[in-house]
Amino acid sequence: MSARLFGTDGVRGTAGQFPLDETTIARLGAALVRVLPHRHSGRVLVGRDTRESGEWIERALARGLAAGDARLVSAGVVPTPAVAYLTRSMDVDAGVVISASHNPFQDNGIKIFSARGEKFAEGEERAIEALLADPAFAQQLPADAPVDRQDLVEAYLAHAHEALPDASAFRGARVALDCANGATTTVAPRLFRELGFDVTVIGGEPDGRNINLAYGSTHPEALVDLVRTNGFRLGVAFDGDGDRAILVDADGRLVDGDAVLLLSAKHMKARGRLKGNAVVATVMSNIGLEIAMRDAGIELVRCPVGDKYVMEEIIKRDLSLGGEQSGHVIFSDYLYTGDGIVTALSVLRTMAETGRELKDLAGELVTYPQVLVNVRVREKRELASVPEIKAVMDRVERRLDGRGRLLVRYSGTEPLLRIMIEGEDQTDIHAWAEEIAVSVRQALG
Repeated sequence: MSARLFGTDGVRGTAGQFPLDETTIARLGAALVRVLPHRHSGRVLVGRDTRESGEWIERALARGLAAGDARLVSAGVVPTPAVAYLTRSMDVDAGVVISASHNPFQDNGIKIFSARGEKFAEGEERAIEALLADPAFAQQLPADAPVDRQDLVEAYLAHAHEALPDASAFRGARVALDCANGATTTVAPRLFRELGFDVTVIGGEPDGRNINLAYGSTHPEALVDLVRTNGFRLGVAFDGDGDRAILVDADGRLVDGDAVLLLSAKHMKARGRLKGNAVVATVMSNIGLEIAMRDAGIELVRCPVGDKYVMEEIIKRDLSLGGEQSGHVIFSDYLYTGDGIVTALSVLRTMAETGRELKDLAGELVTYPQVLVNVRVREKRELASVPEIKAVMDRVERRLDGRGRLLVRYSGTEPLLRIMIEGEDQTDIHAWAEEIAVSVRQALG
C-alpha cells in the first residue's frame, strides 16, 4: 500500500527531511513525468517562493525530471498563480510550485498543476504515491541536471492586469501592500504602480528566512495599523506564495474571503457575470455568508476545506466564483486557482464600477459569532453510532433552528474532534459546544 504524501495542498514538510529530502524530491520528479497523461514538450515549468531551501529543491526536482527525459524550466521567484497561468499558456507538460504557502521558512512544499493550469487531481497524486512506494522505482538518478532559467513575469503581469482593465478611477490612490517577504515581492508592487496607484510596501525584503514572519495574510496586524493611521484607501496582505489575499478597509478593518465572495458575487450577478447563480465556499465559511447569499438569491455550495476542492466544484458546476474564508478566492474567468493579486484587483474593479468604498461593500456581510472547541479522543468512532453524543448534537441543531450552524469533524492529523458552532448569541453557542464536548469526553475521551 502506498504512503500518503499529498495533503490538501500538495506535499508539505520540513525542508531536508522526508518527504522533502533530496532523494524523495528527485524520485517525485521522475514519478511526475511517468504519470503525465499527455507528454508533448518534455518540459515542466517550476516557480518558487523566497525560502532559502527553494533553490536546492528545484535542483533535486530537475534531477528527477531528467531521469524521465524531461527538462525543468525555472521561472524563479513568482507567485503560485503565475505558475498556474504560465503552465496553461506555455508549451509545457506540467507546472510545479515549490512553496509552503503561509508556513514558516523551515517548511517547504511541492504542488503540481496540469497543463490546463489546474491542480493535480487526487487520482494523479495517488499514482505518484504508488510509484514512490516502490523501492525499485527511479533509483538511478543523474548526479546533476540542467535548469533552464527564464524571465516570464511579463506574461503573468499582462494576464493579472485584465482583472482591472480600467484603473483610471484610482489614479494616485494610496494603497499599502504586505508581500509577506514572499513570492509577490517580484510582481505586486510593480503591477500596482504601473496601474497608477501610490504604493507603500511592507514585508517586501525577503532574505530566505523571513517569509511570513510577522507579515502576510496570517499576520496582518502591521498592515492594519499602517492603513488605519496613515490614511490609505485600502491595504492588501498576501501570503507567502501569493495565492490568497486578506484586505483592510480605510478604517483598518479586516476583510476576509467570505466578505470578498459576497461583494463579488452580488456585483457579478448584477452585471450578468455570475455563471450558474451560485458560489462555492468551504464548510468553514461563516453562516452569515450563507444567509447573505440566500437573501441575495444566490446559491451557496459547500465543499471540504482546501482550494483544490473549491476548484473541483467550480469546474463540475461550471461556476464563476468560489473560495475560502482564509482569502483563497477563485475567479474562474482568469484561473482555476486562488490568486491574491487578481482578488485584490477584482475588488477594486467592483469598487470602481459601483462607486462604493470597500468598507461599505464588505459591511453587507454580517458575521455570526463562532466558537471552536477541540476535544482529545482515544478513538475516532462514527458519531451517529454513539447515542449520547448524537442526542446532544440533535438537541443543539434544534436550538439553532436554521439561524446557525453546527460542524463536528475529526482532525485529519491529530486525535482530536473539532466542534464548531455559529449562531446569533456567543454565550449560547459556547454553552452548547461545551455540552457536546462533555458528551464526547465521557464517551470517547
